[in-house]
Amino acid sequence: MSLPDATVEKPASERRLTIAKAMSEAIGQEMERDSTVLVMGEDIGKMGGVFGTTTGLFEKFGKDRVRDTPISETAFIGAAVGMAASGMRPVVELMFVDFFGVCMDAIYNLAAKQSYFSGGKVSCPMVLMTSVGGGYGDAGQHSQCLYATFGHLPGMKVVIPSNAHDAKGLMLSAIRDDNPVIFMFHKALQGMGWLGTVAGSINDTPEREYCVPIGKASVVREGSDITIVGLGATVHQALAAAKKLDDTGIDAEIVDLRTIAPLDRKTILASVAKTGRLLVVDDDYLSFGIGSEIIATVCEALPAPLKYPPQRMAHPDIPIPFTPVMEHFLLPDAGKIESRVIAMMGEKT
Repeated sequence: MSLPDATVEKPASERRLTIAKAMSEAIGQEMERDSTVLVMGEDIGKMGGVFGTTTGLFEKFGKDRVRDTPISETAFIGAAVGMAASGMRPVVELMFVDFFGVCMDAIYNLAAKQSYFSGGKVSCPMVLMTSVGGGYGDAGQHSQCLYATFGHLPGMKVVIPSNAHDAKGLMLSAIRDDNPVIFMFHKALQGMGWLGTVAGSINDTPEREYCVPIGKASVVREGSDITIVGLGATVHQALAAAKKLDDTGIDAEIVDLRTIAPLDRKTILASVAKTGRLLVVDDDYLSFGIGSEIIATVCEALPAPLKYPPQRMAHPDIPIPFTPVMEHFLLPDAGKIESRVIAMMGEKT
């Protein structure tokens, strides 16, 4: 995965955090505010989580509220569903989204359907946080995104932040929500030293409590010629491409989805209606994905023909390769986005 690595100067008033620290801070603040919030998962206690999502919480809240679990996703995610039904607000970590197969019954047939099947009498206020994304040579067992898999299933909300500010606000919203929320965090943005990170994901993150609304996208760069829709890591790839496109006279608008379900179709439609062109960049599998859904939304809703047929960029429909050369060849990056946009623009109109 090719991601921008430029540094950004820090104004004196800013408090800059990584996504990992923002997530941990948000969970800790909710644990202080609400005694029904607890955390469960593998290595989330003294270790603080493989991806830093619970750093410092074990020392502060103890083993009863920060619970290391055995390596049995079916068991501890099923337990979290039961806790949520009983009045708790568990935050449970599925270390890699790729492991969803062994516990999907608990996620979808229990958590997602609980409120519907009970006629609204039993809610499931549970957050399932999980890592996504490739680029590290971890092969098909630890590199998938699977955004569309979860976005397709009714009964759950699905979010993915591209920066620390949004990560904290979305986590606070997720914990307070009475529905199950799948909180996806991209490994390339997490801020862990052993992973590396994208500089743009580290941004001003207030210490105070604040909520970023679930279901609201963000226009992170305004433009007039083309709309590029991204999520997680692809937002930063799109921003890097937009800077290069400026040199060719192409003004790109970038929409950060932030939430997959519910999808903020209104913001997308407003942007595409303005620019007349659409490219969706997604590092999940190509077919039946987020890009397809967004393009269908635009084609169904906008009355006038666009200036160019809507395009999507994603990982092709093959398992993610182990070898880095093949993996990076297949994943989206800023250069590929730039080339695709130039092809879509043709003679600028």
